[in-house]
Amino acid sequence: MKLLILGATGPTGRHVVDLAVRSGDSVTAFVRNPAALGDLAERVTPVTGDATSHRDLAAAAAGHDAIIAALGRGNSVRADGLFTRASAAVLGAAGEVGVSRLVWLSSFGVGDTFDWSSATQKLIYSTLLRSIYADKEIADESIRSSGLDWTVVYPTRLTHGPAMGTYSAGDRLPMKGNPTISRADVAAFMHQAAHGTEWINRAAVISD
Repeated sequence: MKLLILGATGPTGRHVVDLAVRSGDSVTAFVRNPAALGDLAERVTPVTGDATSHRDLAAAAAGHDAIIAALGRGNSVRADGLFTRASAAVLGAAGEVGVSRLVWLSSFGVGDTFDWSSATQKLIYSTLLRSIYADKEIADESIRSSGLDWTVVYPTRLTHGPAMGTYSAGDRLPMKGNPTISRADVAAFMHQAAHGTEWINRAAVISD
């Protein structure tokens, strides 16, 4: 496939890029700083741009089979409108250039998934992550109603551990405590989802 990957130098997006390159996909890495790609720069097509810019994304997305978005706020607990602005730009660009497939990274605890959370998770989501999750909820709803072939991915707490391949994925999963999943496993799920049809127009909860 020809993939446009947003957040390509982030902790999850970098795993997606690695997987896609190893799988033989043609990868366009949409980044703010191409130097951050390091040794991958020669194996992908780097495109510098702003993930909240319709114009930048439309120029980058033309001719691609799918967009995989693994955007994040790093260590910040403030959204600053990143996800609402980026989703609007992505949806507008995808519609303009005719890319129908979108795999979008969200977080468990956003939107309806909050009601399925454990007591421990609810405490964290409603306090520390409140700003980010409110912004993500608006973005996710826009994607669900976009008419694209979307998949929204809801991982539990992300870790930097290795890919285990033993995670669970479902429309809804039971929660206890504060479960985790590695970013590498999240990337593997997103890459697989982009290549298949099982998760089109579905929200996927994933956790170890």
